[in-house]
Amino acid sequence: MKYVLVSGGVISGIGKGVIASSTGLLLKTIGLKISAATIDPYMNVDAGTMRPTEHGEVFVLDDGGEVDLDLGNYERYLNITLTRESNITTGKIYLHVIERERRGDYLGRTVQVVPHLTDAIQDWIERVAKVPVDDTGEEPDVCIIELGGTVGDIESAPFIEAMRQLRRRAGKDDFIQIHVSLVPVMSGEQKTKPTQQAIREARGAGLHPDLIACRCVMPLKQSTTDKLSMFCEVEPEQVIAVHDVSSTYHVPLLLEEQGLIPLLRSLFRLDLSVISPTLREKGQRTWQEWKSLTTEQDRLFDSVSIALVGKYTNLQDSYLSVIKSLEHAAMRCNRKLNLVWVDASNLEQPTNHERSVDYHKAWHSMCTADGILVPGGFGQRGTEGMIAAARWARQNKIPFLGVCLGMQLAVIEFARNVCSMPGASSVELEEACVDPVVIFMPEIDKMQLGGTMRLGLRPTVFQDGSEWSKMRRLYGADRQQILERHRHRYEVNPAYVDRLTAQGISFVGKDDKGERMEILELRDHPWYVGVQFHPEYLSRVLHPSKPYLGLVAASAGCLDETMRSTAATDDGSITTSGNAHTNAVTVNKIVDGVGGISIANGVSPGSAPSTPSVVGH
Repeated sequence: MKYVLVSGGVISGIGKGVIASSTGLLLKTIGLKISAATIDPYMNVDAGTMRPTEHGEVFVLDDGGEVDLDLGNYERYLNITLTRESNITTGKIYLHVIERERRGDYLGRTVQVVPHLTDAIQDWIERVAKVPVDDTGEEPDVCIIELGGTVGDIESAPFIEAMRQLRRRAGKDDFIQIHVSLVPVMSGEQKTKPTQQAIREARGAGLHPDLIACRCVMPLKQSTTDKLSMFCEVEPEQVIAVHDVSSTYHVPLLLEEQGLIPLLRSLFRLDLSVISPTLREKGQRTWQEWKSLTTEQDRLFDSVSIALVGKYTNLQDSYLSVIKSLEHAAMRCNRKLNLVWVDASNLEQPTNHERSVDYHKAWHSMCTADGILVPGGFGQRGTEGMIAAARWARQNKIPFLGVCLGMQLAVIEFARNVCSMPGASSVELEEACVDPVVIFMPEIDKMQLGGTMRLGLRPTVFQDGSEWSKMRRLYGADRQQILERHRHRYEVNPAYVDRLTAQGISFVGKDDKGERMEILELRDHPWYVGVQFHPEYLSRVLHPSKPYLGLVAASAGCLDETMRSTAATDDGSITTSGNAHTNAVTVNKIVDGVGGISIANGVSPGSAPSTPSVVGH
């Protein structure tokens, strides 16, 4: 097993995830099988209870793991299916060590950070690295490890020491470190001192970067590269310039142009390894498709505008997977994406009285967009604005997609304005509402928030008589069921389904028991769709999510063409990502599961993952 450690210096949020994903993609193009793991040095057991506005979105995996958003980058770039154990946190690893101590596994010894915690970190990574994550079903060749935070942070110290030891454990030619640093530009001059200090800090902690990836707003000058080479004691070719580009999808091309693949071949001594010709050819095909799709993006002139009506618009990372899904769909439709951010609260009447300029600006932005998206979220704030957006889209035949909370609010809007239920609402928003068309799922734990939602990959069955559905046609008219990832604790009230359908709303997709509403659609509308699941978690650069593809295609006026082309290329498989074997096993495990996070649910690296938690928002 070979390892690539990607660490960061100077500042956080420097782009380690994109550089790590891009490195993995380049290794995959030469025929290697790639896995990935992230280390996040916060005390939370997982990302499930963290605010989107503080940490960005919570990404959900097939097995129900709620993890850091960077794992979404790995799945999107590498077309792999990771597990909850691919995300290591301080809370998770300490919980594992403490429970081992309580069981007596350490035989009475004094349990210390070194060696017990650092050994546990290394054991965890080695075990996760060997788990098959792609459609080959074979053990990966290389594991990409992203070390969160910044080298020098006090909370990262145990992980840094563990990585120092892992290099020795892995052995020569099997461990590479890429250190990502910042080269700021002041008065037109590229400054190297921050990177020099970052490398000095890393070496002082026992790390020895093999490559230095320098983030800069402009391409590095040769004099800057030479200076970094001299003072950081690396060869000039080991200084990789990663300047700002028009799209993060161009980063792999940027790294390839600077000779990263030959560098990795040399450092890993890949000339001595046997690489499958079949995987090498497959990697090259993927690379050609990637280059073709991403470079054509810069030559597009026609655009499509989508208004994202959300609650967390002040931090765009809160909707990272949603943004990526829209980008994937726009590329498939040969359109430039113009994403219009609309704070849902600004669409509400109180804003008109308090800040009328914001109110009218928000309504103008939404009304002039080609399509409207209402994504997921939690809590009451902004929901009346989202309901107003759903009503505008329905009445004015504007393409609309509601995801999770967005679907629930579309149901509430329909109940109020079409079914004559003015008191319709969700018990999440109004506990004692007159007509609770959205209710708390009965099996969900109301006392514990962490890891208690309905989570992970679950089947949605298309109902008899839904052959007319545009959504179904995009997935494949012959397909009886699909698999999508979920994260919610509220659902459409089954007691109101008959009243809703009698007035024209169609629930074309339900769960495998026929009890939960998964997909709604209006038949006499260009594209009015709501989904209870989160399709953005399975969108890929070369394989866009179908609900998002439908929204963008309808907004761009090419839905019929897109449905025909999709029907011609889809194979009808219900596999949702690269690893068909993993998906099939996961579905069997989680279809009926509900529970909380615990060692038994996959926190312990010494046991196989069991039924995941399934209570979420």
